[in-house]
Amino acid sequence: MTTIDLGTTSKPTRIALYEAEFADDPHAAYTRMRREIGPLVPVDLAPGIPATLVLGYAQARRILNDPLHFPADPRVWQQNVPESCPVRPMMEYRPNALRSAGAEHTRYRQANTASLDAVDQHKLRELVETVASDAIGTFRGAGHADLLTQYSFLIAFRVLSSLLGCPDEIGARIAEGMAKIFEAVDAERGNQILGQAVSDLVALRRQRPGDDVTSRLVAHQARLTDEEMAHQLVTLYGAGIEPLTNLISNTILKILTDEDFSAGLHAAHSTVREALDTVLYTDPPLANFCISYPPYAIDVDGFLLPAHQPVVISMAAANNDPAVIGVPGAEQLIGNRAHLSWSIGPHTCPARSHAYLIAQTAIAYLLDALPEIDLAVPASDLRWRPGPFHRALESLPVRFPTAA
Repeated sequence: MTTIDLGTTSKPTRIALYEAEFADDPHAAYTRMRREIGPLVPVDLAPGIPATLVLGYAQARRILNDPLHFPADPRVWQQNVPESCPVRPMMEYRPNALRSAGAEHTRYRQANTASLDAVDQHKLRELVETVASDAIGTFRGAGHADLLTQYSFLIAFRVLSSLLGCPDEIGARIAEGMAKIFEAVDAERGNQILGQAVSDLVALRRQRPGDDVTSRLVAHQARLTDEEMAHQLVTLYGAGIEPLTNLISNTILKILTDEDFSAGLHAAHSTVREALDTVLYTDPPLANFCISYPPYAIDVDGFLLPAHQPVVISMAAANNDPAVIGVPGAEQLIGNRAHLSWSIGPHTCPARSHAYLIAQTAIAYLLDALPEIDLAVPASDLRWRPGPFHRALESLPVRFPTAA
């Protein structure tokens, strides 16, 4: 079998994931890449920033379960990447569980898991319902709303800030910084805003501890430094604002545009949880991520991945790999939640149950409060934000009858 060197820049041609054309129809791009190149594809995450995008389900599982050959530590890679690079803040080394390996990763992971596991799920549900009620109260009488900014974002932002013991002023700066980083627009400035804000939160909770995730991290036996604390919070906010906002919005969109699913939901033949899993399987909000950096060139099924170059898992493409979908038993995959959207292996999302509960509660509350909600524009008029990592709407305008 001939090995294809994905480190070459001429053949095969690299696909730009940062352009609006890709954001408009990523699944068509994945299909074209798979047909013309295969399950591992040379891409550019930003101009001049090469990576390998993993489209194959089997190859993705192999890589995610092999931290020895595919560690998440980017320090060698970033030596030749300028700080002004728009995707660097999303990918650079941070002393946290997401960007480390080995004993370092274990230490950070244990601190995060212990702090998250102490969250009271019943109180979390009540918190989401309170935030949802307040949000709906601001637009119920108008008969229309942008659910992305007026509902989904507010849920993610306010619930996460409460869980982390973060005042609104600091939380607003964190959200601004994260948005710039995810969009890879003015990301360097976003990284600065984010860094200062999380440092302020750490200082606050060291001085005034409370019953929150940040205070539990401070008190954990791992004895995290201020710098380490700040970077744990970067990970928690990175996973908790943008992806959660988009999971809620994208699932609402699915319910509003899929008539069969909507009918089944109203007839109690399907559930909001099933809608969430359908979106996570078919069009996850964090579409391309779970980045690793092989320490030496490595062959994966006839594709030679360059040393110290990013390997990015396309959860959106791998979940829909024709090599898996269409084989006997594949119809059970969504039911047993075999999708990769929470990742697998040592970097599996530690807050999966929290995210499910928040999103499920928020969507169910909205549908109960506004049962006759509809899109305010044709679905084809909706626009998706460019960026190599996320699947994110620019807005989600809806209309609904006002109370008499």
